[in-house]
Amino acid sequence: MVDFSAQYRLIGARIAYFRKLKRYTQEELAFRASISTSYLSRIERGIYSKGVPISTLMQISKALDIDIKLLFEEKI
Repeated sequence: MVDFSAQYRLIGARIAYFRKLKRYTQEELAFRASISTSYLSRIERGIYSKGVPISTLMQISKALDIDIKLLFEEKI
């Protein structure tokens, strides 16, 4: 099985980066994305064992008003 933990941490860090740019708290972004605050926290820290569904990443990117591809790009 391939280990994607480094990529998960990068995606989480990008979400946190854009969240802070918008000056949203984790609670506010979680509410806007219709997910729990604890789930968002785990996503931002890159600690989820089975990955994050693309639909969840789409909800988060929509709540941040960014294109989802920004979560995957090498440089932001």
